[in-house]
Amino acid sequence: MAQNWTSVIEGEIEARHAEISSINQQIHANPELAYEEHKAHQAFVSVLISLGFDVTPHAYGVETSFSAEFGAGGRLVIFNAEYDALPGIGHACGHNLIASSSFAAFLGVAAALKASGLPGRVRLLGTPAEEGGGGKLKLIDAGAYKGASASLMVHPGPGHHLPDGIRGVSYVKMLANVKFRIHFTGRESHAAIAPWEGVNALDAVCLSYNAISMLRQQIRPYERIHGVFRSAGDRPNVTPANCCVEYYVRSQTRVQAERLWQRVFKCFEGAALATGCEFSIEPLNSYADVRPSSVLCKTYLEVMEQGTVAYSEPADILAGSTDMGDVCYQCPGFHGVFGIGTKDGEENHTKGFTAAAGTEQAFTRAVECGRGMALLGFKVLADDEYAEHLKADWESDMKLAAEGR
Repeated sequence: MAQNWTSVIEGEIEARHAEISSINQQIHANPELAYEEHKAHQAFVSVLISLGFDVTPHAYGVETSFSAEFGAGGRLVIFNAEYDALPGIGHACGHNLIASSSFAAFLGVAAALKASGLPGRVRLLGTPAEEGGGGKLKLIDAGAYKGASASLMVHPGPGHHLPDGIRGVSYVKMLANVKFRIHFTGRESHAAIAPWEGVNALDAVCLSYNAISMLRQQIRPYERIHGVFRSAGDRPNVTPANCCVEYYVRSQTRVQAERLWQRVFKCFEGAALATGCEFSIEPLNSYADVRPSSVLCKTYLEVMEQGTVAYSEPADILAGSTDMGDVCYQCPGFHGVFGIGTKDGEENHTKGFTAAAGTEQAFTRAVECGRGMALLGFKVLADDEYAEHLKADWESDMKLAAEGR
């Protein structure tokens, strides 16, 4: 990449520091839950319009999504801006920082496209409801990622997991997550006068719980099964007739998670059979595994400050699952992680992480990553040979994914 376009990207991000910082502060100070991110949506739409971009509010049929685009022809690169928070603890996953880094990257690539006159399009996509709401799944279904050559974002994690001098990790895989709600239906009875008349749905819940606990002994080290009781009866003297549990089943790939779910399903099926209950399954928003493009991840290392980003270590910088995994099945994806400092070493989804996500240091790290993503995204648009290599590598990986590898 020619040095002058790098200077343009860096200069634009620096020039728009006030706008990026304002978005970051507004989102962090006004935490909103999944599909309720009206203030974040409006803040983005307003500032993007003021900067002269073509903006679509309420994009792709999702009330709190937006889409801003610049350029024409050529390839399309999408930056994802997340901004939903968690109940009770605000931005404990640092989505304000994700939004800020993607905003910075979008501005940088747009400036480079304008200055270079090259064909290509860059899109900043507002992606609400990552925290369990599956916002990107709705956007995928509506065609938001159709024709994209790459989709990029970065995510904050606990910096104390990183070695000295390392501020981020480029290649981070995350688990597929199959989610279900299970309803057991029995028959009510008076638990003292005529217990024999009842069919106890809570017994089915407990049997399935114990069966799953035993199953955990026979699963792979990276696999996870965890659940909660949503309803387990109302009064001790009434045989519970309607009980509900919710379970997440995670594994290394989407195919493997589905296979594990079939084993978990038998635990519910057996519990219903043993207790005489009926049962039904309600699918929830399941997330595919994050399969980052190794091509994008290696290039990100090259464009970031030398020695500050590791390729794939440590493995525990960010775990869990995200709907960005499903995006990786639509086009080559990048989901790098950067570390932020927490006062007492707290992890994501804690109040301590919320406080850390609001610091100036964390914002500086986010913008630093935005610069790297901008350089990476512009390379996808400007370098034909690189883009072809990226596409071929992704297509090969999708064949592996279909085999559950």
